[in-house]
Amino acid sequence: LATTRATHEHRAVLIGAHPDEFLGGLDALAAGRTAPGLVRGTAGTGGQVALVFPGQGSQWAGMAVELLDSAPAFAARVADCERALAPFVDWSLEAVLRGAPGTPPAERVDVVQPVLWAVMVSLADLWRSYGITPGAVIGHSQGEIAAACVAGALSLEDAARIVALRSRAIRALSGRGGMASVALPAEQVAEHLAPWDGRLSVAAVNGPSSTVVSGDTDALDAFLDRTTALDIRSRRIPVDYASHSAHVEDIRTELLAQLDGVTPRPAAVPFYSTVSGALLEDTSVLDADYWYQNLRGTVRFEQATRALLADGYQVLLESSPHPVLTVGMLETVEDAGADATAVGTLRRDDGGPRRFTESLAELHLRGVSPDWDTVFPDRRPGRVELPTYAFQREPYWLEDGAAPAADVTSAGLTPADHPLLGAVVVLADSDGLLLTGRLSARTHPWLADHAVGGRILLPGTAFLELALQAGARTGCPRVEEFTLEAPLVLPEHGGTVLRLTVGAPDSRGHRPLSLHSRPDTPADGDPDDDEWTRHAEGVLAQDGAEGTEADEPMPWPPPGAEPLALDGLYERFAAGGFSYGPAFQGLRAAWRRGDELFAEAVTPAPDAARFGLHPALLDAALHA
Repeated sequence: LATTRATHEHRAVLIGAHPDEFLGGLDALAAGRTAPGLVRGTAGTGGQVALVFPGQGSQWAGMAVELLDSAPAFAARVADCERALAPFVDWSLEAVLRGAPGTPPAERVDVVQPVLWAVMVSLADLWRSYGITPGAVIGHSQGEIAAACVAGALSLEDAARIVALRSRAIRALSGRGGMASVALPAEQVAEHLAPWDGRLSVAAVNGPSSTVVSGDTDALDAFLDRTTALDIRSRRIPVDYASHSAHVEDIRTELLAQLDGVTPRPAAVPFYSTVSGALLEDTSVLDADYWYQNLRGTVRFEQATRALLADGYQVLLESSPHPVLTVGMLETVEDAGADATAVGTLRRDDGGPRRFTESLAELHLRGVSPDWDTVFPDRRPGRVELPTYAFQREPYWLEDGAAPAADVTSAGLTPADHPLLGAVVVLADSDGLLLTGRLSARTHPWLADHAVGGRILLPGTAFLELALQAGARTGCPRVEEFTLEAPLVLPEHGGTVLRLTVGAPDSRGHRPLSLHSRPDTPADGDPDDDEWTRHAEGVLAQDGAEGTEADEPMPWPPPGAEPLALDGLYERFAAGGFSYGPAFQGLRAAWRRGDELFAEAVTPAPDAARFGLHPALLDAALHA
C-alpha cells in the first residue's frame, strides 16, 4: 500500500515477521486497539529533517549490537570508524560494543565518548541508506563532533582524532568536579549560583526549563542542598568531572596542541553550532580552538534548536542509542509555538532492526517518505485490486453545532473559541463570568467513544478542562477544589446545554465555580420547563504555588521502571461496562516503578491544540 497507493493524512504502519502478526495488527487497527508493531497517527506536513546528536548519556551495554549483525550499512560505517580511531586508542571498537572479555570498561570517559561517536555517525549512515537525508545537523557537547562529521565539515579521521584526544584529556579532570541538571530557566539558575562566586557555572541550556550546572564538587553539593531546601527539582549527573566549566582551562594547552592540524572543510549540510547557538555559515572555523570552546563554554542547545525551528525544520531526528534530548527539544518546540516534532532512533535495551523500523514508521507517520525500495529489498510490490469504500446506507442529518463567532458577537456576547464552549458573558451585577456551550454526540462525535453501561457520558477529564478554561479567563488558573456531583449523560438524539458559572472573588482572590446542564430539546418543546442539573462545583485560585518543572533530560521510559502488559486492556474495560472507542484508546505504553506509574498516551484529535489538555488524552493516561 505504501508504494502503490496514495498516502493520506491518517496513517498506520504494521511491523511484523509472520502473517499472524500482520493479521492480528490489522484486526487491532480496525477495532481501534493497540497491538505490538502497530504504529498509527496523523501525518504532519513533513518538512526537512534535522539530525540531532546528543552528548554523553544515551549509552547502554549492548547498544546497537543487533544492527552490527543485521544492517550492512551500519556495520560498514562502524568498521570505518574503527579504522579511524585505531591510531588514537588501544582497544577495539567492535569488541567494546560486544562487551568482549578484556576490553576496557565502557564507563570510562575516554572509551564511552569515542564509542558513542561511532554509533551516532553509523546510525546517520543507516538513516541515509533508507533515504532519510538530513537537511541540517546539530550536536550537543561531544555530539557536535558527530554532527560536523556527518555534515562533511570534518573528515572521519579528524573527527575520530578529536573525540579520542578530547575524551582522553578530560580524564585529567576526574575526581575534582561534577555536574547537575536543574529544572529552571538558565537565567534563574545563574542567580542561584551567585553565592559560589564562579566556582559553579551554567554548563548547558537544553530547553526553557532544562539547565545543567558544572563546577567544584563541594560547591555543587552545597548548591544541590540549596535547591532541595527551596523545593527546586535537580539531580546530579553521574560523572566526576566538570565539563563546560573553568576546570577545562587546566587542559587548554594540551588540547590545543593535540588538535593542532585538524583541517575543517566546507559543510555539505547546514551545521547549527551549539557553541554560538546559530547556523555556522563558515565551517572553516571548526579548528582546535573551536573544539576547546566546545568543551569549555556553555552548550547553547536551546538557542540552536530555536534557530533550526525558525528556519523551518519540522522533524528533529535524534541519531543515538537512546533519546535523551527529545524531551528538551519538545519543550522548546512548544515554547516557540512551532509546528515540529522530535523522533528517536533506538531505545535502551531495544536496539535492533525492528526498533529502527518502528522509528522509520514514526517518521512516515509525520510525513517523511523513506526509500521504499530499501525498506522492501527482496520483493517488488505489485498493484493489487482493493475494494472501494462501501456505501453504508445510513442517514446522517446535519445538526447545528456551536454558533459561529460572528453570530455570538452580534448577540452582544464574546466567542469562547473552545471546542466545548460557545460564548462568554461578563455578569453585569458582579465580577463573575458565565460560559455557555452545547454538546451532542453529533457535533462532538469523539464523545460517543466514552460510554459506560451503554450510555454516553461526558468524561470527568472534560469537566476538569472546562474548569481550567474558566480559571484561565478569570486570572485564577489553579483549581483549588473540584467535586463531581452527578454524571452528565448525552442523549442519543439532540443535545445538552452547558452553563459554567464563575462567581466574584473573595478576600483571598478565590472564586466559586459551578457547572450545570439541561437538555436543549425537551419532550414538551419548551426548554424553560426543564430544571438545570448541577454536575460539579469547585474553587478557583490565583496561581500562588510554584509548579514542578520536568527534569532534564529525562530518559524515557524511566530507568528501573518495569513495562506493564496492555494486551486486552480495552476488552477488559468493555467487559466491565466501560466502552472506550478509538478516540479514548490512546494509551500506548505503561511502566511501574514501585508505587509510581508512568504512561505514554496519544490523541489523534485534529483540534487537540484548541484544548488546554484534550480530555481524551488525559483520560487515556489515567487508564494506566
